[in-house]
Amino acid sequence: MRSLLFVPGDSERKLAKGETVGADALVLDLEDSVSADRIEIARAMVRDYLLGHRDRSRTRLWVRVNPLSSEKSLPDLAAIVAGAPDGVMLPKVNSAAELALLDNYLTALEVREGVARGSVRVLLVATETARAMFNLGGFGGITARLWGMTWGAEDLPAALGATTNRDESGELEFTYRLARSLCLLAAVAAEVEPIDTVFTDFKDTKGLLREAQAARRAGFTGKIAIHPDQVEPINQSFTPSAEEIEYAQRVVNAFSSGAGTVGLDGKMLDMPHLKQAQRVLRGVNK
Repeated sequence: MRSLLFVPGDSERKLAKGETVGADALVLDLEDSVSADRIEIARAMVRDYLLGHRDRSRTRLWVRVNPLSSEKSLPDLAAIVAGAPDGVMLPKVNSAAELALLDNYLTALEVREGVARGSVRVLLVATETARAMFNLGGFGGITARLWGMTWGAEDLPAALGATTNRDESGELEFTYRLARSLCLLAAVAAEVEPIDTVFTDFKDTKGLLREAQAARRAGFTGKIAIHPDQVEPINQSFTPSAEEIEYAQRVVNAFSSGAGTVGLDGKMLDMPHLKQAQRVLRGVNK
């Protein structure tokens, strides 16, 4: 999934709009965008939306629930699993123990609701607390549900008591660049998808393109959007160009003899180049 668009779970208008913008996934939100007095309304709306949109061939439907440390989390899950969401985004994760607990909750609810066991995947927001930063390497092998990991640059400053996450030049402070890098490494180590975080200035398309393209170069495979206008630039940034696809195919063809090192266009290539080319082609053929 290249683009995952957040949509408030209690907004019928925005849910309808989300269907039309071409996002690879909608993330129906029950956390930050829903006020406490509307949580029951949002749960019912999200469940009904899931039940009414069984065809996910064009757009997958995920749900961001509240953190497991919150009393809202289990009721969120109990309300929405009947709709068979493609996945659950879990924010403010502290450790692998929470992933294991979520796996247990989902299994029990899938059985209760007659939903295929193990079908609800999980995307962790893995860098939003100080404790989480020290536990990022432990998520691999916990459950096959784990689909991906993403990071956040907005909640961590609040957890640290920081007044901003930016330095005087407007760039992210080292702590938050570190969170980004560790999330990428942790996702790859767990053999799941690394997804880049939101770009908050939804009117700055050029800035979004720069950030999304840099994320793809770094190894991220998708990015979260907070506004419909961000979807197309994100999709564009994470879609290989025709030139990239053609070159990747040439690299794969060059290694078809079984050699471990080959020459192409005056350059020597070895296994890391082949793996990268195969990754490009896998993304095209998904």
